[in-house]
Amino acid sequence: MLKNEKIVPRSTNFADWYTSVINEAKLIKYTDIKGFMIFEPRGWSIWERIKEILDKKFKSIGVKNVYMPLLIPISEFKKEKDHIEGFAPELFTVTRIGEKKIEDELAIRPTSEIWFCKYFNLSVKSYKDLPLICNQWTSVLRAEKNTRAFLRNSEFHWHEVHAVFETFDDANNFSKNFLDLYADFCEKDLCIPVVKGQKTNIEKFAGADITYTIESMMQDGQALQSGTSHVLGQNFAKPYDIKFQDKNNTLQYVWQTSQGLTTRIIGSIIMVHGDDKGLVLPFSIADVQIKIICLSAQKKPEVLQYANDIYNRLSSIYRCEIVNSDKGLGYLLSESETQGTPINIIVGEKDLDSKTFTYVRRDDEVKNVCNINDLEKEILVAKQMFEQNIYQRAKQKLDSNIIEVDNFKDFETVIKNQQWAKVYFADNDEIERQIKELTGATARCIVELNSKQTKPCFYTKQPCNRVVIFARAY
Repeated sequence: MLKNEKIVPRSTNFADWYTSVINEAKLIKYTDIKGFMIFEPRGWSIWERIKEILDKKFKSIGVKNVYMPLLIPISEFKKEKDHIEGFAPELFTVTRIGEKKIEDELAIRPTSEIWFCKYFNLSVKSYKDLPLICNQWTSVLRAEKNTRAFLRNSEFHWHEVHAVFETFDDANNFSKNFLDLYADFCEKDLCIPVVKGQKTNIEKFAGADITYTIESMMQDGQALQSGTSHVLGQNFAKPYDIKFQDKNNTLQYVWQTSQGLTTRIIGSIIMVHGDDKGLVLPFSIADVQIKIICLSAQKKPEVLQYANDIYNRLSSIYRCEIVNSDKGLGYLLSESETQGTPINIIVGEKDLDSKTFTYVRRDDEVKNVCNINDLEKEILVAKQMFEQNIYQRAKQKLDSNIIEVDNFKDFETVIKNQQWAKVYFADNDEIERQIKELTGATARCIVELNSKQTKPCFYTKQPCNRVVIFARAY
């Protein structure tokens, strides 16, 4: 098979490899505005598949889709102090309509808590109205200093779930369950193993009491926050006066949550599964799951008919495409590899007489010759083996590169080796900032809170009960 010379080897420069894969797979085109990117058809189709899968999961647990306005008065942002402080450096604002200056400037949404608060204020009157759980699929704007396709777009696409509940426990349980939904989606649909946990005080969402997170490990050892679930408590309910009448006819403030997963998950897919030949797309989100490559069809039309028969048998189950080209097999397979197609089926003149077909999985590139009568059975096994293999490969990478340490010297070594450090760490914001300054590593999540067992903090040696994972991150 031909090698795509435009793809930079991962061992040469991982960042350049990532960019070259995006370019060669034709996922994104860059524009003249920093951080604003054009999603090409292949890039957008991945997001469409992600949306399709998640939207079904959301609706199955009672989430309703809505849409909130794009513009938010700056005065409304100021009602929740941490929220405005967290987003102020990234806000895009509208200051004029035509030539007329706007007195109360408008922010282009970086997130939609404020409009959801307005909606909840108008919609919730009684405990009978709770819980109220809503989602919107949209884009938001945040002025990123250092932009990178999918990972740090100034305009990115996402979903945001916002919900209100009667009690803290209801809100907290919903947030934890939603994190489980994210983890299940990543592991089963995207074949990406994740670590679940709670963000530290420094790393939590601006305006949240608790932030839960799933973190995935890229092939270069860096972490990527892949989905978050926030308990907002009553931090928004009080300034926005979201109250309900409880069963005792007493007015109470609601308890609020928000959840979000963005197009940065596409970056995770690329960096967890991709190789030096291009994308490796999980079956569930590949726009073309099976590509049927015809050889010599121009000389022998029966080959194309044979391919069409295969297409008709598989297309009711899988997303298939027939490629009838006079280009060589090596070129066609290389192109398919770059695009990340999970399975390629190859048919030519010899298959007509022998009643066979050949398939190649993207993850192992072994040519398997099978009887045409076993088509559906063989492809099902190939799909299952493909998904199992790319998941296990990523899982082995994750498990073998989380290293338990109990002192700062070993911690530094682990981080320099592009691994994750698992440590007992005291709850100390200033020390956490020092560690980031010294090593570039951030606290990705608290994975354990041992109420009965304490050990010395790896940095301060004070007794503590929190087990935290630190890593460098995107």
